[in-house]
Amino acid sequence: MSSSKSSMRADAARNRESLLAAAEAVFAERGPAASVADIAAAAGVAKGTVFRHFATKEDLIASIVSSHIDVLTAAARDLATGADPGEALLEFLAIAADQRRQHDLTFLQTASDSHPQVVRAFDELHESLGLLVERAREAGAIRSDITEGDVFVLMCAPVHAVEYVTDPPPTLWRRYLAIIFDGLRPEGAHPLPHPAPVLP
Repeated sequence: MSSSKSSMRADAARNRESLLAAAEAVFAERGPAASVADIAAAAGVAKGTVFRHFATKEDLIASIVSSHIDVLTAAARDLATGADPGEALLEFLAIAADQRRQHDLTFLQTASDSHPQVVRAFDELHESLGLLVERAREAGAIRSDITEGDVFVLMCAPVHAVEYVTDPPPTLWRRYLAIIFDGLRPEGAHPLPHPAPVLP
């Protein structure tokens, strides 16, 4: 009986993840105005199945956004135990930028900023990122006047910078991450990992 219940829970979790993936793809294609019927069709299920997992469309959007925030929170927590606090913070910023590059959820995040699930997820991210920043400050890896808020604001900056370049190389964002991180350091700049793009 216990094994059967565990299997049912595992199936429900897989179904929920499949719905989230389908919903994210539909929202990416059609924007936040996409309907639950569109999402159900893309997932190959009935509308009622969607509502069994998510009471409202707003709950569905919040679940997509918070799942990506949770990935960053888990990364920050894992990196907080690293031996080199500066490298840990840099690695976190690389993970955050790469996630933004693959999943630009700005339009969904804007639609769900006040949802309790998203607010809670951001609170946990701020707490975990705050620890990373504090450790980096204490180790002298970043300036003493850098705050968690500063770093949070800069998380997506490398990807935003690349948006101004026509047909950028896939790793160009790392150049701008290096520039940003050198701006956080108390000492002089370090070599950049990617050549500058040729602008028109």
